[in-house]
Amino acid sequence: MSRTGRAKSHRSKKKRITLALAPVAALAVAVPLMAQAGAATPSEVSADCASNSDRLEDCDFVPVQNKRNSLGPNQRVSAVTDNCGSTGTASKTFKVATSVSRFIQLEDGFVAAADSKLVGSIVEVGVSFNTSEINITTDDKTTGLEITRTDTVQADSIGFFMWSAKRTDVSGFLRATYKEEQDGQKVFFAPSEGAATVHVFYPQLLKNGTPDGRLWLRNVKCGTAEANGIQNSSNSLRAEPGFDEGGKNVTDVEIPLSEIPPSEISTQ
Repeated sequence: MSRTGRAKSHRSKKKRITLALAPVAALAVAVPLMAQAGAATPSEVSADCASNSDRLEDCDFVPVQNKRNSLGPNQRVSAVTDNCGSTGTASKTFKVATSVSRFIQLEDGFVAAADSKLVGSIVEVGVSFNTSEINITTDDKTTGLEITRTDTVQADSIGFFMWSAKRTDVSGFLRATYKEEQDGQKVFFAPSEGAATVHVFYPQLLKNGTPDGRLWLRNVKCGTAEANGIQNSSNSLRAEPGFDEGGKNVTDVEIPLSEIPPSEISTQ
């Protein structure tokens, strides 16, 4: 009996030693496992920041890197003019219309409430990147550009205008501070601390207040797969290749915004 008692006592002591070491091991991995161990997952942080959850004390967008003059998506910004079957060029009048606004790229369907702490932080970050050389939009108000101009459509081709907005791309992560501790901590990150995967695109503006970007006239040979795809889309929006990336059946001619007379420009 005495040996049995000592054996139980010995096992109990080993257990106590193991339990005593457990917190030390936990401290060693606390930093790399912070996002996993905490009660607030990255997706929860994003949702709470977007909805301005009353659980939050604060939410900040923390910039890590930035790129000026980042070009946005390639967009068709005029109706398609048909000069198919013609052996000569044709002079056509185009109405070009486009608009830009600040955009947050976080996850599908992400929209931050207008009064959320996150939006306030994004505006503050945008102000820091606004300079006398490059004017950017810091809020989500839409700024538009409308142009009416006459240009040449090539023989046996369709013609239309393409646009890609110039933006200042600021990337970083979200830092949320909760009012109450969750699993022993109040600060959580999305997707992780130091990441540069949350993007805020601040549109750049010309001195006259209109959007800055690349504008070009695109001619596409009729009867080609490229032309058929555009014509069959009934002028609806669709993905288009970038400037000079359309292939042998596509010809692009850039129209510098500085060469467009002010009388042809109207802002929205």
